[in-house]
Amino acid sequence: MLNRIWLLFFVAALGAIGISLFQGQWQVLSDAVDALFSSAKLAAEIALGLIGVLSLWMGLMRVGEKAGVVGVIAKIFEPLLHKLMPEVPRGHPAYGSVTMNLTANVLGLDNAATPLGLKAMQDLQRLNPDKSIATNAQILFLVLNTSSVTLVPVTVFLYRAQQGAASPADIFLPILLATTASTLVGVLVVALFQRLSLLNSVVLGYGAVILGSITALVFYLGTLSASAIGTLSTAMGNGILLLLIFSFILVAGFRKVAVYDEFISGAKEGFEQSIKLIPYLLAMLLAIALLRASGALDYLLYLIASVVNILGGDTRFVDALPTALMKPFSGSGARAMMLETMQHYGVDSFAGRLAAIVQGSTETTFYVLAVYFGAVGIRNGRHALACGLTADLAGICAAIAVCYWFYS
Repeated sequence: MLNRIWLLFFVAALGAIGISLFQGQWQVLSDAVDALFSSAKLAAEIALGLIGVLSLWMGLMRVGEKAGVVGVIAKIFEPLLHKLMPEVPRGHPAYGSVTMNLTANVLGLDNAATPLGLKAMQDLQRLNPDKSIATNAQILFLVLNTSSVTLVPVTVFLYRAQQGAASPADIFLPILLATTASTLVGVLVVALFQRLSLLNSVVLGYGAVILGSITALVFYLGTLSASAIGTLSTAMGNGILLLLIFSFILVAGFRKVAVYDEFISGAKEGFEQSIKLIPYLLAMLLAIALLRASGALDYLLYLIASVVNILGGDTRFVDALPTALMKPFSGSGARAMMLETMQHYGVDSFAGRLAAIVQGSTETTFYVLAVYFGAVGIRNGRHALACGLTADLAGICAAIAVCYWFYS
């Protein structure tokens, strides 16, 4: 699968470069060459940047597992996850690492979410009979990550505030609705592929509790100002993070676990994982950078706008599509597109708001796929990419619909 994706990216980039040269745009050649070398540098920077963070969290997770704290946390969501990942036996460490990763994502703790996600993928890989082909559980876990389950996207609020938005957090509810749609569609598509039954008391019960909690939180946050929402979110995330770290170490000490030795052992695994990531990151970033520099995404945007015009539809959403098209490929690229849209059309314009909603409700699918599957050596992701991109499409469509609903 990854071989076909890589080839597709290069073919699309080559076609776009050919069109640009036919139109006399020779600068595209220089941009493409620059993109090749910059992507190689970026891959190394990302992997090296992960060394400290990944070593830290792999070490702490090892301590937390030995202390039994991770197991206690896992039991909260194990009944639900077992229904969604029936091939994972009850009591397996993967439930703990998956729960920790999803919790970090929901709280917007990006520095913790990625290493915890790699730990979860590693735990799931131990159950994999064919180490080069993704299991059903690994695919579901990856799709949950690509569906962007962040509850309070503080960074998006911050960018809107920097651009002078009248009420930076007024897109909170639209983002929440869009990301909820993305996650639900992602889970439903995976369930369809894997023939999972979601109509049972466990899944419906957990779903009711989660949706009820989100609804209550929305009503509460609706009474707060933008700055208060940001302060609460940051305090809650950091507080939970520190609570976990101290609980790991204190409980491990109480149970007479060799905390230092276990931490070093886990940290060594994290160091090895970060180095192994470089070739996989390089391959994916190389293809994405070339696709972006070639102008292929610009031609796709032009095609979409032409079709909408022919059909007589409202084209206001097209102005925010650069962010949507870039997000599955590059988080930094999508952020740049969002800021450019805000500056050009206005932060509180329809396009400015829509770009921010898309940024907060979708994820960098190809990057997540390269990092998570690359970390454990998976080459065949089966239906992971199709499900992840379907979740992205659902999030983008929901963002557009919600934006028209709230701001038309």
